[in-house]
Amino acid sequence: MNIDLTDTTSSRINSALIQARRSTGTPAVGMVLTLVIVTDEGNHYDALRAASEASKEHPSRILVVIKRPGRSPRDRKMARMDAEVRVGGETGTGETVLLRLHGELANHAYSVVLPLLLPDAPVVVWWPEDAPEHPSEDLLGQLAQRRITDAQATEDPVAALGLRAATYTPGDTDLAWTRITPWRSVLAAALDQRHSPITSAIVEGEAYNPSSELLALWLAERLGVPVNRQISEGPGLTAVRLETADGVICLDRANGSLAELAMPGQPDRHVALQRREVSELIAEELRRLDPDEIYASSVKFGVNKLGKGGVGTLERDAKADPAAQLAPGPDRPTLPTRDPEAPPEHAPGSPKNPPQAPAQPPAPKPHPPAKAQERKADGKADK
Repeated sequence: MNIDLTDTTSSRINSALIQARRSTGTPAVGMVLTLVIVTDEGNHYDALRAASEASKEHPSRILVVIKRPGRSPRDRKMARMDAEVRVGGETGTGETVLLRLHGELANHAYSVVLPLLLPDAPVVVWWPEDAPEHPSEDLLGQLAQRRITDAQATEDPVAALGLRAATYTPGDTDLAWTRITPWRSVLAAALDQRHSPITSAIVEGEAYNPSSELLALWLAERLGVPVNRQISEGPGLTAVRLETADGVICLDRANGSLAELAMPGQPDRHVALQRREVSELIAEELRRLDPDEIYASSVKFGVNKLGKGGVGTLERDAKADPAAQLAPGPDRPTLPTRDPEAPPEHAPGSPKNPPQAPAQPPAPKPHPPAKAQERKADGKADK
């Protein structure tokens, strides 16, 4: 059931929701949370479709805030809200309200959304694009227990990760982190089978791919080893290689769906690592509403190095000589280990081992001029 409301208020929208539930025969509210989507007119369809798919697993009230401030000065001065209420049908057991905020009202979405929140239910705010610099300080973000952003949708994903680290507040998360959940699960299971110490690692992925950067930071923070980034043609993440005392553990996904796991002393096996839809990512984030401490420690670890040393290139094919490719080099900047300020033992140029200049032989004394020697010889002869 759809109800269109023009130049309306939050009170009328609540009345329309009650009327729609009674008309569909579901007067009871069986939703577990309120999902607020902040987007624009051009992107709201894809975001709403992903949220509707996720609501089949997590019945929720979806509030889509579409800001339309207007182009002309006259349009920007007006304040009007149009709404569309959807109950039943494609929304399933949930409810969907599209809020189009015109003019000056677009700057006051907080006052419109607050009366429409489900009572005594958690709130999640999702910015598919154009997230605020500090989500927890945004007025809508202050209403939420979880705040979801997507660094991949920004113009500079690596810089967006640095901003997320600088402004992190418990409850923040990013879909770039959610995308690497299957990778982290497979790698953790592989390391549980091998007890050899990890000496270094390499992560392959597309350039400016925030998921590749986060996976490299996660490995560096959890393992305490140097991690290099290699640029590949994609799609997305393509491979992870872990150097151990027994050999190389390689998780390679060349086609974006099926990966191959190779471990020393074991036959190669295939692992399903398909690229997931946004609806699956949102559904995963809605399963937990507590702060993600692992994401916090990963995004904060060495994030200031991402723009300089987080992306490197390799001179040769890593499959040809994986041990050589894992070694740091001048063309392969290395992410910091657990203590980035402490240099490795016997590292040349480090403060604890300053380079010493080689001993120079003493300079020979200059010979006197030839004429002076002749005068000195004549003097001895006269005597």
